Amino acid sequence: MNKHIFMLGRQPALGMAELERVLGKEKISRFGDISALLEDDIDLKTISRFGGTQKVGRVIAETNLMSWPEIEDYIKSSLLTEILDSTEGKINLGVSCYNLRVRSSQINGSNIALKKVIKKHERPIRIVPNKEPELSTAQVLHNQLISNHGFELLVIASKNKLIFAKTISIQDIDAYANRDQNRPKRDARVGMLPPKLAQIMINLANPSAGSWVVDPFCGTGVILQESLLMGFKAYGTDIEPRMIDYSKINLVWLQSNFSALPENKVEVGSATDYRWVDEIDSIGTVVCETLLGKPLSSLPGHTELKTESEKLNKLITRFLENLAPQLKTETEICVAIPAWVTNNGFITLPLLDHLEKIGYNRLSFKNVDVDDLIYYRPNQIVARQLLVLSRK
Repeated sequence: MNKHIFMLGRQPALGMAELERVLGKEKISRFGDISALLEDDIDLKTISRFGGTQKVGRVIAETNLMSWPEIEDYIKSSLLTEILDSTEGKINLGVSCYNLRVRSSQINGSNIALKKVIKKHERPIRIVPNKEPELSTAQVLHNQLISNHGFELLVIASKNKLIFAKTISIQDIDAYANRDQNRPKRDARVGMLPPKLAQIMINLANPSAGSWVVDPFCGTGVILQESLLMGFKAYGTDIEPRMIDYSKINLVWLQSNFSALPENKVEVGSATDYRWVDEIDSIGTVVCETLLGKPLSSLPGHTELKTESEKLNKLITRFLENLAPQLKTETEICVAIPAWVTNNGFITLPLLDHLEKIGYNRLSFKNVDVDDLIYYRPNQIVARQLLVLSRK
């Protein structure tokens, strides 16, 4: 049985929680702050559904070495056979280091030394130079380091342990860009949910195979799109007819680019009183981004923010109350609600203290604090807080 290591994205807590939900918390453990270990095999199809993981590597060695000269010697002596045997023809080689005190110039020097050793085995080789200690996913993709003639060596440190791994998969940034930017209908005024985040949210809800994923605030259909691509049926509603038209056009485009997608439905409907159970046999899960309120370039005053928070809290509470009786007991859902970024942390909605009263339990995680499940970009005021809930 192989071990695998996952290099997590910009907000590691989201990626870690996602892995726990899909792969099982008993198999996943932290390895430092930005990576996770899986004590099991995994297939590439499963890997492709993770929005919070940038790279996945198959572990090839574990040591307690920490000084770079010792690491270089270990690579040349103990990992050379792995590099030679797992590549064909001319080798494209790259090295990425995480949590190590090593400069790019040191890595490049070691790469030259390794190149000389490999050439003695009569194998042509091209080295991808490091501008930073780790190569980006774009560099790995465009230099074909996960092809038959490519090899990216991951060197990851945590406390007194060092892992070497061969990258077997990376996030396909070109595919994300295609289905995000090339959709025929987009609307920045209503906010644009990144496909990666939509994947994370679907995985946090962890729907059963072939079930219905319902999005009661579907907007332009990003969650519907990602649900269909992951093999789930998708049902979206939105109070705005224009958004429903946009979703329908986008899903027609999706079908033309990705054949044989599961069933989907899109209807006009208000999340506070619509009955989804009258339209489909059973709600497998609900994954949605509720209203986030006004886009902000700076934090408003206390009174304005209190008014905005109370308005959104009331609407989202009404939605959750409408949804609860339509869900089977223990149905699990993921809902993104607004939170506001301040210098002293996040301002969150009052409904977090009343979830049990309206019919829900908040799910916990082994490796992640639920309060860390907040997605935001630098300099962003309005964040998305992800609630993973179970119907009581």
